[in-house]
Amino acid sequence: MGRTLDEAVGAWWGEDAGCVLPRLWHERVPADRAAGSDRVRAETARALHPRDEAFRAVLLQFADGQAELVLVAHRDRLDAPSLRLVADVLTGRTRHEEIRPVEAHNCEEAREGTLQEWRAAHCAAGLDWAAGEGGAGERTGQVAVELRTGAADLGARLAVAASLVLARLEGRDRPLLGVLRNWRERPAGVLGAFDTGTLLALDLSGAVDTAGLLAQAGEALAGHNGRCGAGQYTELGLGAGGGVAVGILDGAGDGGTGEEPRAADGHLHACQSAPFLLTLVPGRTAAGAPQLIVHHRLREVDEESARRFARHVAFVCEQLGSSAEPFAPGDLRLLDEEEARRTAELGVPERKVAWEPERIDAVFAARAAERPDAVALTCEGRSLTYAELEGRAACWAAALRDGGVGAGERVGICLERSLDLVVAMLAVLKADCVYVPMDPAYPADRLAYTAEDAGLRAVVTTLDTFPGDGVWCVRPQELAAWECEPDTAEATARPARAPEEAAYVIYTSGSTGRPKGVVVPHRNVVALLAATRNDFGLGPDDTWTLFHSCAFDFSVWEVWGALLTGARLVVVPFWVSRSPEEFHALMLAERVTVLNQTPSAFAQLMEADRLSGEQLAVRMVVFGGEALDARPLRTWFDRYPEDRCRVVNMFGITETTVHVTAQTVTRREALSGSRSVGAALPGWYLYVLDERQRPVPCGAPGEIYVGGEGLALEYLGRAGLTRERFVPDPFKGGRMYRSGDRGRLLPDGRLEHLGRLDSQVKVRGYRIELDEIRTVVLEAPDVTAAAVVVEGGEAGDTAQARIAAYVVLRGDGGTEPVRLHAQSVLPSYMVPTSVIAVPALPLTANGKLDTRKLAEHAVTSAPPVPVPVPVPASGSVDATGSPRDGDTDLAASLAQVCETLLGVPVGPDDNFFLLGGNSLLAVRLTALMRERGMPPLQVRELYLHPTVTRLAQLLGSRRA
Repeated sequence: MGRTLDEAVGAWWGEDAGCVLPRLWHERVPADRAAGSDRVRAETARALHPRDEAFRAVLLQFADGQAELVLVAHRDRLDAPSLRLVADVLTGRTRHEEIRPVEAHNCEEAREGTLQEWRAAHCAAGLDWAAGEGGAGERTGQVAVELRTGAADLGARLAVAASLVLARLEGRDRPLLGVLRNWRERPAGVLGAFDTGTLLALDLSGAVDTAGLLAQAGEALAGHNGRCGAGQYTELGLGAGGGVAVGILDGAGDGGTGEEPRAADGHLHACQSAPFLLTLVPGRTAAGAPQLIVHHRLREVDEESARRFARHVAFVCEQLGSSAEPFAPGDLRLLDEEEARRTAELGVPERKVAWEPERIDAVFAARAAERPDAVALTCEGRSLTYAELEGRAACWAAALRDGGVGAGERVGICLERSLDLVVAMLAVLKADCVYVPMDPAYPADRLAYTAEDAGLRAVVTTLDTFPGDGVWCVRPQELAAWECEPDTAEATARPARAPEEAAYVIYTSGSTGRPKGVVVPHRNVVALLAATRNDFGLGPDDTWTLFHSCAFDFSVWEVWGALLTGARLVVVPFWVSRSPEEFHALMLAERVTVLNQTPSAFAQLMEADRLSGEQLAVRMVVFGGEALDARPLRTWFDRYPEDRCRVVNMFGITETTVHVTAQTVTRREALSGSRSVGAALPGWYLYVLDERQRPVPCGAPGEIYVGGEGLALEYLGRAGLTRERFVPDPFKGGRMYRSGDRGRLLPDGRLEHLGRLDSQVKVRGYRIELDEIRTVVLEAPDVTAAAVVVEGGEAGDTAQARIAAYVVLRGDGGTEPVRLHAQSVLPSYMVPTSVIAVPALPLTANGKLDTRKLAEHAVTSAPPVPVPVPVPASGSVDATGSPRDGDTDLAASLAQVCETLLGVPVGPDDNFFLLGGNSLLAVRLTALMRERGMPPLQVRELYLHPTVTRLAQLLGSRRA
C-alpha cells in the first residue's frame, strides 16, 4: 500500500506539487479494533500543517488482525469524494492512472464581488467563545445532539435555526452564515476541491415571518451550485485568515444526508478539521435517527460552548416544525424551560451573608458607642472623633426639628467638601429626614430645579444666595450655634421611621435633559456594607477618602463605607482632588488604605505616584463609575503587587445603590484586557435578558437587569418612569431594575459589561459599536487613552456623519500609526475618518469621561482664533493692569506652553478654560511648566488666574 501511494502521488503531482507529498505511515495498536476506536478518533482529529501537507495517510493495524486506513486532508485541497478516490486507489479498487488532479477552481468574479459586499455589510465582528485548549492547533472536537425533526426541508430549517441563534448571540439582525455542499456537477475521477459555497444573510428583524425565512433559505440553498475554489474559501473565512464564524456542511456525505459513507473496509468522516469555527453537519445516528453533529475548532471553541450552540439550533429547528402556521422569528426561543430556569440562576450568587435591616444613623451610633474616642473625620488639619461627630450631628438634627422640618421631609445639602458636609448628612438622617446632596458648583438653574423637584423643606448651605423659592436656607454655623446638649437632643428625638424608608435622593442625568431623583432607603446602604465588609476586610484600621462630589453616588460608598465600619474618613478638598500630585501627597500624609476612584482619575494618580517615588499605604483600590480598561494597570502592579494591594472593579448603578458586582483584578486580567466586572454581591442578583425579558443563552449579549437588596424605591415624582424601569421580576417575584446596560453572563456567573444599549450608532446604514473601535484604537502603538465619537450629520444629513477618534499619545509619533492600525483591523466603514491627538480627555466633576465636551471640542476642533492682544514690550503688569518690568519673557513662555496644549493661539487675556482647557489639561500644564524649568504652579491657581497676564503677574511676584 505504501508503494502504491508513492507511485500515485508521484504521478498525480510530481515534483512541482507546491506541497509536501504524503507517505503512508504504519502504526501497530496493541488492542483489537473495537477497543482501538479512540486511537482512530485521535488520528482523524490530529492537525495537518496548515499548508504543507496535501493529505495524511495512516494505516492502523490492530491486534485482532483488522486494520483501519485514516486519510485526512484540507477541504480546500481535497473534498470528500477526492478522499474516497484516494482510498479506492490504496485499496486496489481503482488504478491511479484513472485518476487525475486539477487545480482548485476559482469562483466567478461577480460572485467574489458579492461575497465581499455581504461580508462588509453583514459579517459579525466575531463571537467570544470560551477557548478550549490553548495549544490545540487546528484540532477539532465534535458534539452531537438529537434532531427532533426529519422533514424534507431540513436544510432550510437548519439554516434558519443557525442564523437565528447567531443573531441572538451576536446581537444583530442579519448574521452571516456560510454553507458548503458537494458540487452536483463534479467531474468523475478528478482530485480537487469542488465544494459549492454560499453565504446566507437572512433578515431576522421581524420583517419576515418564519414561512418567508424558510422559503428564502430553501431558495438560496437550491439555487446556488457554483464551484468553490481557493478564492471563495478565503472569502468564507475557511483559509488562514478566518471570517465567517459558523457554517453548515450540507450534503457532506452520500446522498447529502451527512451520513458517514463506506470506503473500502473503513469509514470516511466528512468533517475532521472544521471549515468554520463551528461547522454544523446534519446526519443520522447508527439507529437512523436524525442528529446534528457540530465540529468545533478546539483552539477557539470549547466543548461546552459547542454543545450549547448545538442544543439551541436543535431546539429552534424543533419549533420551526411544530406549527403549520407562520409566526414571527422573535417568538422562537433558544432555551427550553429547564435551561431558561438554569440560565436565570447564573447571576444569583451562592454566597449568602446574614444581616438585619437597620437605619444608617443607628449603625453609626453603634460604631460611635464601640469606639467613641477613635477619629471618624479628618479634613485640612481638623478632626472629629466618633463621639464628637455623633454629638454634633444630634444637635444639628435637633435644630432642624426645632426649625419646623418634619419627619420624612427632604433637606438639601449644598456644601463644599468639608467636615460640615458629613455632619450635615448624618444630622439630616438623625432628624428622620431625607438628605438631597447638591454640588455648590452646579449652575443656579440646576440647583433651583433640584430644590423645586425634590420639594425641599430646607437646605444646609454656605452660598450667599440659594436659588430656591420657599426653602429655609440655614448655614452650618447657625446649626452649630443652636443651644443643645447631645444627650438632650437624643432624648427629645422623635421615633425614627423604619429602615425601609428613604435615606437620600441623588439626582442623575435623564434622557429628557432634566435630572431625575433616585430615592434610596436606609436598608440598602446597610445591605451594601454587609455584602462587602468581610470580603473586603473593612474595619476600624482603615482610612478612606471622600474624593468625589456628594452629588455623585460614589460618595455614598465612600462616606458610609468608612463610617459604618469604624474607619477614618479623610475629606479631600475640591482643589486637592483636582491635583494628582496634591492628592497623592495627602494620601501619603494620611496613610490612606482604601481608595475609591474612577478609572479616568486613577490614570492621573498613577503618574503622580510614579513621579513621586514614595510608596502609598493603600491596600485596596476600588474602581467604579465607568468602565475599566485594565491594561494600563500593569504599571501599577509593578509597584503594588497583588498580595500588597487588592484591585477591585465594581459595576453599579445609582438605582441599585452604588454597586452590584465585584471583580478582583489581577495582573493576569490586566494583561488579557478582561471585561469582567465580576459576580453579583451577596443579596444582589443579575439577569441578562432579551427584548421580551427572556434569559439569553450563557455568553450571549442582552440587557442587564438587577434584582435584590439594592433596588431604589422610585424615581421621585415620576411614577411612569418608575413603572418603566422597575419592572416585575418573572423569576423570583418582586421587582427588578431594567438598567439599559448591555452585558453577558459567563458560565461561572460573572458579568461582562458591554456598554450602553444606546452606545450603538448607525453611520451610512451600518450599525457600529463605538466601544469596539475604541478597543482597537487603544491597541495601537503609544496610545494611552482614547475616545471615539460620531461627528457631523446634523439635520439628518447622514452623509456628513463621520467617526472621529481622540487619542492621548505617549510620544510624539503622530496619529498616522493609529489610523494605519485601525485600518488593518477594522472594516472600512468602521475606520475613523480622523484621528486627533489631544493632551488629555476631559472629565466631568464626577471623574467620568465628558463626552459632551469632547464632542463640542470635535465640532470646533479649530476654535476661533482669539483677537491678538500685544504683550507689553517690556515688563509684566501690576494689579491695575499697568506694565511692570521683568516678566515679559515669562508671559511669552506661558503663552507658548498654553498654545502647545490647546493647539490654538493664546493671547495675554484669553481664558485658558474658555479656549478648551479643562481639569486634565490644567494638570498637564503644570507638569509641562515644571519640565521647562518655569516657576511651580498649583492647579487651583490656574483656576483663579486663568490668563497668561494674570499667571505672569502671580509667578512674577514670587520671583520678587
